[in-house]
Amino acid sequence: MRWVKQTVGYWCDDTVTGKYCGKNICTAVLDTGISVHPDLRDGIVGFRDFINDSSGCYDDSGHGTHVAGIMAGNGLASAGSYAGMAPDAELLIGKVLDRDGNGDVDHILRGMEWVMSEKARFRIRIVNISVGTQPGLADRQKARLLKAVEDLWDAGLIVVVSAGNYGPEPGSVAVPGTSRKVITAGVPDRPGPSGCSRKKLNYSGRGPTSECIVKPDVFAPGTGIISCNGKYSLPGEHLYTVKSGTSMATPVVSGALACLLSKYPDMTNVEAKLKIRESCIRYPGTESGWGLLNVERLLRV
Repeated sequence: MRWVKQTVGYWCDDTVTGKYCGKNICTAVLDTGISVHPDLRDGIVGFRDFINDSSGCYDDSGHGTHVAGIMAGNGLASAGSYAGMAPDAELLIGKVLDRDGNGDVDHILRGMEWVMSEKARFRIRIVNISVGTQPGLADRQKARLLKAVEDLWDAGLIVVVSAGNYGPEPGSVAVPGTSRKVITAGVPDRPGPSGCSRKKLNYSGRGPTSECIVKPDVFAPGTGIISCNGKYSLPGEHLYTVKSGTSMATPVVSGALACLLSKYPDMTNVEAKLKIRESCIRYPGTESGWGLLNVERLLRV
C-alpha cells in the first residue's frame, strides 16, 4: 500500500493527510463479505449475509476482505506497511457476492436496500461497490441496478463503484458504473509495482456511456495491490495477498473520501464529487476521465 499512497499523494507523516484518517466515518462495503482479519476486526460495526444468511462475519472468496483492507485496514499485522487509506474509518459489510465473486441482481439490490435502511443507525456516509455486471446483462436488470445506486446517491450517500475490467474499448464501463451520478473508479493504463505478474495492463472499463457520459470519473492504482488476505487462517496462507482490478482502485477512492469527510464532516456528496474532480492530476493512462486521484490536493483545496 505504500506505493499506492505515494502514487496518489497520500503522505502519512504529512500534517494534513496524516491527521484525517476517516475517524467517525462509516463506509458500507457490498462485496463477498469480510474475514475477522487482525487489521480489520476493530473497524467492523456490522455484517449482513445476503447469500447464505450466516450471522457471523466470513468471506469465502477473499475479494471483500482485500477491498476492505485497502479501504480501512489498520496495518496492525504489518507494522503499518499495509495499512489502508482510512485506517480510522468504520466498516459496515454486506455480503452480496458468493465465493466465486458472482451474485445475482436481486442479492445486490437487497444489499443496497439494507444500506438505505441502516443509513441513520450507523451514520453511513460512503458506499463502496466493487461490483460490475458482465456484458450481456438484460437491459431491465441494468436499469434496476442503476436506479438503486442513484437512489443511494439521492439519499445523500457518496457512492463509489468500479468501472469493471472489460476495457479498454469505448463503452466498456460495467453497470452500475455507467451512472451519471455516482463516482466511478478506474485503473490507469500503467504497470503496477515491480514484480507484478498481470500481463494485460489496459483492462479498465472506458466510456463514453450510451448516454455520452465521460467515465471513469477518477483513476487510482489497482494493479498488484497488497492487502488483507481473507483466507489468512487456512494452512499455508499468509496475512496479505495480491489482487488486481478496478475493484481494488475503488476502495482507494472511497478511503480518500473518508479522509476528506473526517476533515469536512458536513460536506455533501455532490460537494465531495466536485472536490475529487478539482483535485485530480494529469497522469498517463487517465485521459478518458478527470485524471489521477491526489489525496494531498483533495485535502488542501
